[in-house]
Amino acid sequence: MRIRSPSLVELHAFLGVARHGNFHRAADELCVTQAAVSRAVARLEKHLGVQLLDRAASGVRLTPAGADLRRQVEGPVAALEAAAGQVRALPEALRLRLSVVPSLGNLWLMPRLEDFRHRHPEIDIEFRQYHHDEDFTRADVDLWVALKARAGKHWPRQVAAQYLIGREIVAVCAPALAQGIDGVDALLNLPLLYHSNYRDNWALWADSVGGQLPPHWRGTGFDLVMNLIEAARAGMGVAVVQRCMVQAELAAGRLVTPVPGSASTGRGYYLCRPRATAGSRAVEAFSLWVREQARRAGG
Repeated sequence: MRIRSPSLVELHAFLGVARHGNFHRAADELCVTQAAVSRAVARLEKHLGVQLLDRAASGVRLTPAGADLRRQVEGPVAALEAAAGQVRALPEALRLRLSVVPSLGNLWLMPRLEDFRHRHPEIDIEFRQYHHDEDFTRADVDLWVALKARAGKHWPRQVAAQYLIGREIVAVCAPALAQGIDGVDALLNLPLLYHSNYRDNWALWADSVGGQLPPHWRGTGFDLVMNLIEAARAGMGVAVVQRCMVQAELAAGRLVTPVPGSASTGRGYYLCRPRATAGSRAVEAFSLWVREQARRAGG
């Protein structure tokens, strides 16, 4: 029988470009050069005799033929990858490959991870790079701890996602600064610190505790949670931040909550896994452990 189907290398290259709309990012995902991806897609177009991509300076788009091919092959290729991963992983069932939001990994997960290693010394953990635009189709990750970027967001159908922690936000500051705060209004008139992606967290918190933000309020924004927390510790102002990120700071007395009360953002961090992939012993052990840690931490 004459084989008419293209190679998996070519299909992987095409699907990578289709997902990202970009040859460079597809190459990063596949761990090859951009030129290799371009050549593979060109071979695929020649093999099928159709143009699959419209290439322009503004980016890459699927042609109607490309969109049709993606619909037909994306599921089967993902199934082949999952099957290969399961077979390959049989002798390595005690290896766990994790991708974790860096801020939560550094501030919340890492200080607790020694407990998991103590309970499960037989399981080797490998951390893989976290992608903020993750589509959860990577074959090199078993579990993700991913951020739900906005309230009401729906996860892809192929993903089983379970909330862990991170919806609750609180206002924190250095102990010395807290001495002059005698209520919500006094707090809201101090320099306000915030995550630059979530400036509206201050409005959520103020509304939850019965306060009123000053009209046209200004503050200092930080694009990294660690920098936001460090600024609060240094006495630069009051920060509104997820409670899970500052639990160690609060317990040690390096930060305090000068006004009681919290608010829910409706976002938070979720444990994610592909629905179609059977969980290994390592996956199940870590899932059980991290959910326990989240419950203990108030998730």
